[in-house]
Amino acid sequence: MRYSKLFGKTVKEVSSEIKLVSHRFLYQAGFIRESVAGRYFFLPLGIRVRDKIMRVIEEEMNAAGAQKMVTPVLHPLELWQETNRAESVGFELMTIEDQRGGKFALGGTAEEMMVDVVRKFNVSYRDLPFNIYQFSQKFRDELRARGGLLRVREFMMKDAYSFHTDEKDFASEYESMGDAYSRIFERLGLSTVRIESDNGYIGGDYCHEYVVESPVGESRFLMTKDRSYAAHEEVAKFERGDMNPDEKELPLEVKDAPRGPTIADGVKLYDQPAWRQIKTIVFFTNDEEPVLVCLRGDLDICEVKLGHILKGKKFRSATREEVEKLGSVVGFVSPLKLKCKKIGDLSLKTVKNFYTGADEDKKDTLNVNYGRDFEMDELVDVALPPAGCKSEDGQDLSEGRGIEVGNIFQLGTHYSDKMARAVFTDSDGKDKPFYMGCYGIGVGRTMGTVVEVFNDEKGILWPKAIAPYQVYLISIGDVAEEAEKLYEKMLSEGIEVLYDDREERPGVKLNDADLIGIPLRLVISSRTLEKDAVEWKERSEAEAKEVKMADVVKLIKDYYLK
Repeated sequence: MRYSKLFGKTVKEVSSEIKLVSHRFLYQAGFIRESVAGRYFFLPLGIRVRDKIMRVIEEEMNAAGAQKMVTPVLHPLELWQETNRAESVGFELMTIEDQRGGKFALGGTAEEMMVDVVRKFNVSYRDLPFNIYQFSQKFRDELRARGGLLRVREFMMKDAYSFHTDEKDFASEYESMGDAYSRIFERLGLSTVRIESDNGYIGGDYCHEYVVESPVGESRFLMTKDRSYAAHEEVAKFERGDMNPDEKELPLEVKDAPRGPTIADGVKLYDQPAWRQIKTIVFFTNDEEPVLVCLRGDLDICEVKLGHILKGKKFRSATREEVEKLGSVVGFVSPLKLKCKKIGDLSLKTVKNFYTGADEDKKDTLNVNYGRDFEMDELVDVALPPAGCKSEDGQDLSEGRGIEVGNIFQLGTHYSDKMARAVFTDSDGKDKPFYMGCYGIGVGRTMGTVVEVFNDEKGILWPKAIAPYQVYLISIGDVAEEAEKLYEKMLSEGIEVLYDDREERPGVKLNDADLIGIPLRLVISSRTLEKDAVEWKERSEAEAKEVKMADVVKLIKDYYLK
């Protein structure tokens, strides 16, 4: 490809609103452009990288025995209604109506569609297991589209769905897909951590994320030193400890409390650590049921855990007026008196002689003990793990942050139970529900993550496997004839070349080569031709060298075989 003819050139300036390195370099180097918020054009350079990522994924999925297909982009809305997900997914479902009045969802994920196509066949146990996958455009009306390709509203995803007779058969495929994912990300140059995660709107009992550690990532997770345990903060189990086991329980005492409404205000007033307090928050569910949630003052509520406890009901924080109507005051709410559903964290059993509000303004109750003075309707794990905590078996947990690039999910019979005739005929002649799993990789997000990992102050450093071209060829000075010969020779040998044939200053060409990030740069000039050579510079190396013109093609092929 001649750079002079390439659609999508480099630019010097970028918007101050572009914060992430991957967003800035992909924009500046001419890989992507935004259409509207969260929806991107992949320009010719960008689509070459995206296609190579997809090729790696496809090769590993095929090698693992999965079969490629594709579903329509528009999903009949009744399928989502069949599984009760039309109103309950973790993103705003986008819908459309055709001129015949048919209602459709723009596919955000494809569990219903895959089950629907499978149930159109008379599947028996002899046909199982199988794994079908696709690359398809997904649509999710995210509230926060930001960070270039890392959080978008429309994107290409590889999503796969496996069908099994039972859990044992599924477990084998789950690990097979896990191994395939490890190979995929390794080939893309990404080191991933496999962490336990929450299934969310997908359903099922468990799943794992594949996360690339990065300070810009939205996934916070906890892990042991040997990484034998690693879990997203939304599901991580941690030891709460006994904070003051040797204290004796003291009698209740109500006293004036000239403090503000926060935990920090209580710490300042009593000169006691935050764990001495009970943090009490009132929520209302979408059916207007008040719910009181209590935990130790040094901990925070995990809303994902709370959502599971409330069996998927949506909830919101109570207003000041709603708290007062229940008989309390914001900042001084107590679990002792209010009459409503009460959910407590396990940490309530780790402290003797808590202090908390007294349901009156500027009044606290001291020496509050769980079991003696109050109890909850449910005592469960509803807290986010704090920094510096330990695992349930006493190991130190370090905190990590990263970008989620892939997921594998156990679905069980979540969808086959909800969707009519989603069954296979077993060896006993009876119909039984499919046992399922699903497996996703966001292609654009993976591309953005690669750039977050592989860059320097000059631009991108693409891994060899997914670089848009193998060679960036630059001609400097009056060497057009020789440069053309070398260009044509490399093309004839099957080498992918981006030839910078512009009439630009050498510095402009060299800077653009660094920005675009192709692994190998060749420069041909009158100086190199005097030695019948070209300048050879690897993007990841500081120094250039000269190689003989006659050896260039072989050296390039050897370089890409490393």
